[in-house]
Amino acid sequence: MTKIDDIIDNFEFLDDWEDRYRYVIELGREMPNLPADACTEANKVQGCVSQVWLVSSVEKDADGTMRLTYLGDSDAFIVRGLVAILLAMVSGKTAQEILDLDVEAGFAQMGLREHLTPQRSNGLTSMVNRIRRDAEAALAAA
Repeated sequence: MTKIDDIIDNFEFLDDWEDRYRYVIELGREMPNLPADACTEANKVQGCVSQVWLVSSVEKDADGTMRLTYLGDSDAFIVRGLVAILLAMVSGKTAQEILDLDVEAGFAQMGLREHLTPQRSNGLTSMVNRIRRDAEAALAAA
């Protein structure tokens, strides 16, 4: 998976929004597909016009630190790219790091928020809320 710092650097390099959209689509294409059995109603993100699935797991580092990892998928090219960017921001972080992260600021830094349709913006908010709920549940279980 592409690292979020590399994604941000690439966005700064691309001047034209058509090029940026192509890059978002490319990020989505590079993301591995979810297995068909993971595309369930339980993993589906509610509030997205496109179909979006997120699968989280909690993994323990060698030092015992608990980290959340994510896999995701969508049936729409641009949304799949947004999923890839979002997962680059959060996957592999602790629950507290995820809760402390300002995802909106990250998308704003890339200039993405202002170029999303209202439906995609609402879907992105639904994805972020789902990830935050996963992080809150992981903290409560710890």
